[in-house]
Amino acid sequence: MFRRINSGLGSLGEKSTDFSWLVLRFLSCTLLISHGYFDLFGDNALAMTGRGMTSLRIGDLLNFPMPLDINALYVFAAIQFGAGIFVLIGLWTDIMSLLILLAMMLSYLTQHLAWFPTLSGEELVALNAAIFLLFFAFGPGTLSLDGFLEERRLDKIRDRMEKNS
Repeated sequence: MFRRINSGLGSLGEKSTDFSWLVLRFLSCTLLISHGYFDLFGDNALAMTGRGMTSLRIGDLLNFPMPLDINALYVFAAIQFGAGIFVLIGLWTDIMSLLILLAMMLSYLTQHLAWFPTLSGEELVALNAAIFLLFFAFGPGTLSLDGFLEERRLDKIRDRMEKNS
């Protein structure tokens, strides 16, 4: 009995892969974009220069001053907002996901360094890093602008091959 249920759910899961990937991309990106939006444009918006986190400090290992006294938190918020929009629509997903992943890793190492994310209260940073690692590794899915552009490119190649043969 469980075998039939498992088989039926497996085939349903395979049929809904593209839609599920779209929902994951939409939800994770809207949360990321809203977080970056409020840091950039909210009531207590971050300053671009001068105050805030003007150096990247990873424990006692590394202290890197930001050039031009730029606030690193502002840079992280700009990445969340801008790259989040690109991943949401599925354009340049690999590059933008890698950028978000690197920002999440730097954020975790500089602001929330602990052995486990629950100790520092930053499960969201770790979860975002995992999700955008998936987008970097597997791409945006077929229901995206990247997927549409790739399909269009392949159609043009097929048309050229049909003309030449």
